[in-house]
Amino acid sequence: MVRFGYTLMTEQSGPRELVKHAAAAERAGFDFAVMSDHYSPWLDEQGHSPYAWSVLGAVAQATETLDLMSFVTAPIMRYHPAVVAQKAATVGLLSDDRFTLGVGSGENLNEHVIGQGWPPVNVRHEQLTEALRIISALFGGGYVNFVGDHYRVDSAKLWDRPDRRVPIATAVSGAQSVEKFAPLSDAMIAVEPDASLCEGWDSAVGPGARKFGQQPICWDPSEEAAAKRAWAQLRWFASGWKVNSELPGPAGFAAATQHVRIDDVTAGIPCGPDLDAIVESVSSYWEAGFTDIALVQVGVDEDPAGFFGFAREKLLPALREAAPAG
Repeated sequence: MVRFGYTLMTEQSGPRELVKHAAAAERAGFDFAVMSDHYSPWLDEQGHSPYAWSVLGAVAQATETLDLMSFVTAPIMRYHPAVVAQKAATVGLLSDDRFTLGVGSGENLNEHVIGQGWPPVNVRHEQLTEALRIISALFGGGYVNFVGDHYRVDSAKLWDRPDRRVPIATAVSGAQSVEKFAPLSDAMIAVEPDASLCEGWDSAVGPGARKFGQQPICWDPSEEAAAKRAWAQLRWFASGWKVNSELPGPAGFAAATQHVRIDDVTAGIPCGPDLDAIVESVSSYWEAGFTDIALVQVGVDEDPAGFFGFAREKLLPALREAAPAG
């Protein structure tokens, strides 16, 4: 069965609103919620970027059944892997085993703030590989010592761990990253409905692993208003991750997207009230083999009650009716 989630996008909402949205998503019937982990928004128009881990702790207390996930945390520069393991274990406890740690190799947008430069992608993948080994070892209990090319860990131990080992999901974008990270992870994350990623992941670890995707939408009674809002807040999405991971700040994204047209955005993001268009866009993920799909409602603060009411009454029932049952 395909599961449907809601994206708590820290770049477009403040911390108190995010907690309210999580509770509303649970009431609407979403199966899980994922949360971005940013230091900066992509564009000034988005206007937010609270500390995701504080918000996750609050969300864990404001919800009861909603599975939670970071989407994604980069345990390579801003956060030492040992600290990420401690944070994840704590949220696992606070949420009564509802948390999955989603990780990736990060973006310059968020990591440059510590003033250590931005390494090339092959180095970032080396860092993430070491980070996954450290986090997994700490999740296993006992004292951990580690000496690698990028990190050292000196006699670290997680003193508070949930009964269920926190699952780790890793973001991938191609065959190389699938081959490298699948053996170190419990689940896959990708933001394009690429069947080859799912096939490669299943080939590496066997069928049955969860595979998370993400689809932006911009529901609104007015198609024109939705398209304008999607362009204002999510036009950076059209650049692709090879570009998005390299630019250092909102000014860079504004410059890089100055020639992106509204039509370029709406080609990949269904905008307006058309339920069938939304279902069609989301279906590309389950057709590619994804098991879990997180929706992004662009500009949810414009009308949260309207969106979550639409999700409860129309969107989620339509998606579940259209998706394969097994």
